Amino acid sequence: MENIVIHTDGLTKKFGDFTAVDHISFDVKQAEIFGFLGANGAGKTTAMRMLCGLSKPTSGKATVAGFDVYRQSEQIKKNIGYMSQKFSLYEDLKVRENIRLFGGIYGMTDKQIAEGTDRMLDSLDFQQERNTLVKSLPLGWKQKLAFSLAIFHNPKIVFLDEPTGGVDPATRRRFWELIYDAAEKGITIFVTTHYMDEAEYCNRVSIMVDGRIDALDFPHNLKERYHAGSMDEVFQQIARKAKRGDN
Repeated sequence: MENIVIHTDGLTKKFGDFTAVDHISFDVKQAEIFGFLGANGAGKTTAMRMLCGLSKPTSGKATVAGFDVYRQSEQIKKNIGYMSQKFSLYEDLKVRENIRLFGGIYGMTDKQIAEGTDRMLDSLDFQQERNTLVKSLPLGWKQKLAFSLAIFHNPKIVFLDEPTGGVDPATRRRFWELIYDAAEKGITIFVTTHYMDEAEYCNRVSIMVDGRIDALDFPHNLKERYHAGSMDEVFQQIARKAKRGDN
């Protein structure tokens, strides 16, 4: 289990007679970029909620950052970051006010927030935007800020739920540079995406179908196995098996 930061064994979530997540088992290593893919209704959002400590499993086992999803959800929340497609920023607050707010939410001290704010603004080249309202920022800048806030407290893992939805290709590429930088610093990246070209950037990829993990491997191995020229072709072949619709 050395360097394993996410471990699941038979993780299951039922809602009445409906099994949203059906006995999934996988490990994610420290600093790995792990792509968690699946069509709408595959169960990936439900699985992510369990891993983030927001929903208790029906059965199975899982640990995140060494903490048990059943008994230690609060410790999990302190050791992870999260970013969604909606960015989670407060549009009517200034950049520095957003940073201070998120630092407080993550339990950082005033000194840590002050030092971290300057570091973040320098790394983003945002010093001139310190007092800018977030709603005035271009979309790509908001995205960079939201990601930087998700890892502001130096979490072990950051969960990215379709973080590049609705963003142009050039901005998506720049965002992935931030992801690589975070992974190089030892942060594990757990990312869902509908863009199959982004699956190529992941170290490993899992693909869910109807609540189960149908494939899990390195992108080049999946392309070989399915005689596909791209991850999009792999995904289309696997997703065709799906029998159910939305989550």
